[in-house]
Amino acid sequence: MTNQTGYNFIFMKAIFCLFFLFAPLLLAAQDATEIIKKVDQKMRGKSSSSNMTMKIIRPDWSREISMKGWSLGTDYSLILITSPARDQGTAFLKRDKEIWNWQPTIDRVVKLPPSMMSQSWMGSDFTNDDLVKESSVVFDYNHFLKGDTTINNYDCWKLELVPKEGAAVVWGAIELFVSKEDYIELLIRYYDEDDFLVNTMVLSDIKEMDGRLIPSKMDMIPAEDPDQRTVIIYNDIDFDIDINESFFSIQKMKRIR
Repeated sequence: MTNQTGYNFIFMKAIFCLFFLFAPLLLAAQDATEIIKKVDQKMRGKSSSSNMTMKIIRPDWSREISMKGWSLGTDYSLILITSPARDQGTAFLKRDKEIWNWQPTIDRVVKLPPSMMSQSWMGSDFTNDDLVKESSVVFDYNHFLKGDTTINNYDCWKLELVPKEGAAVVWGAIELFVSKEDYIELLIRYYDEDDFLVNTMVLSDIKEMDGRLIPSKMDMIPAEDPDQRTVIIYNDIDFDIDINESFFSIQKMKRIR
């Protein structure tokens, strides 16, 4: 064997060793991304419309908000508050990376800066980002499969989501627990940049809604105040509705009822 042939043999052997060493990690990352895509598509659809009730629960008081929502893909969403009367007509619009808030009581449209995405939405335990989904769990995070577990008798994957470099996201990391059988989100933990737990969301009341088996109740609990919480209940939801980009305009936001 010539020296050159020997070098080539050693080089190829090293390549194969590296491949077999890192292939499981690459496949696990790919599997995790596919799981996240399926979960996101199941809850979002190509488009959707919904009626929701939000209950903000505190130790000494509670508040209930009714709202309608529309979405188109990952770039367009519109949320309209329908009650109580003092908030009726308030709306939030997302187009691409831009977000606006319409406040009919003062006849004013406010553009929300990225710095406000981590702020409370309507005084709840959800952030602005949670409701209008400014960031994307599919595109703004790297995904890792961290093992298997069981939640409420469901066999689940445990996944970790870590922000991509430069991504404009609220969370430093997300833990997500998804049922293996139907790709149902059951538990989500949100961490800050210092890896401290901020919020835990428990998803329950699994129902078939417009042909999809999904959680109809989302319970957000802040780590620092476990005695308070915010619950969002889907009263109804329709997927893949006939809607286009022109629906998601500032003019539409101001007049929709």
